[in-house]
Amino acid sequence: MAFTISRVAVFALVLALCAGAVRADDLADFNAAVERAASHNRVADGYLRTGNIDLASLELDRLRESWAALTQRFGGKRPEIFKDGTLYTTTLLKISTGLVGADMMLQSGRMEAARAALDGMRRDLYDLRKSAGVVVLADCIRDANAIADAIMVYNDRNLDWTNPDTGRGLAARSADYLKTLDRCDGIAAPDVRDSPEFRRLVDGARAGLGLIPKAIESKDANLVHRVLIELRSFDNLLAFRFG
Repeated sequence: MAFTISRVAVFALVLALCAGAVRADDLADFNAAVERAASHNRVADGYLRTGNIDLASLELDRLRESWAALTQRFGGKRPEIFKDGTLYTTTLLKISTGLVGADMMLQSGRMEAARAALDGMRRDLYDLRKSAGVVVLADCIRDANAIADAIMVYNDRNLDWTNPDTGRGLAARSADYLKTLDRCDGIAAPDVRDSPEFRRLVDGARAGLGLIPKAIESKDANLVHRVLIELRSFDNLLAFRFG
């Protein structure tokens, strides 16, 4: 079902967002509301990746409903920690507009463009929280994803071990990923941290990267390849489930 937004609805949202003088110091509730929306974002993205348009459309509807509820509650009562009212207002409006665009892209069969719009929502929330020093698990995992992308340059069976930067770079980026993974583990809520799925992904990534020093010492590019292929899988699943 295609989604449309009326001028009245847009005007009401702008009025709510501009009412920044009325604030509420309820960051935990705000984060919980964002996570409810983000959970639908992740599922919708998963269906888009597999080409299931009907289920992706259903999750996108649920995402829009969750986001509308968030903007209605927090549009004019932003948590005190978000000092930059302009950025806060712009972010909420940008995401609302982006969700309209995501629906349009989906209805026209442009699934990659729809996925890009959903990632734009995650990126905008990441930037907003970072500006205020707000730390959540999803942002930590996004940081880990970026490091994993950088590590993948070493996923090459013909690594040049004669270049000392090969071993040093691989070791440094692996250490960065492990450090970030430890930070994510510490940020996660107890019920998430102790869940079998989260433990499997985090501990699996740690175990694999624990083999990197041995691979560097023995100059074993095949071992590096196996570890990084597995890491890519763990990292993608962390993003899909918790990012």
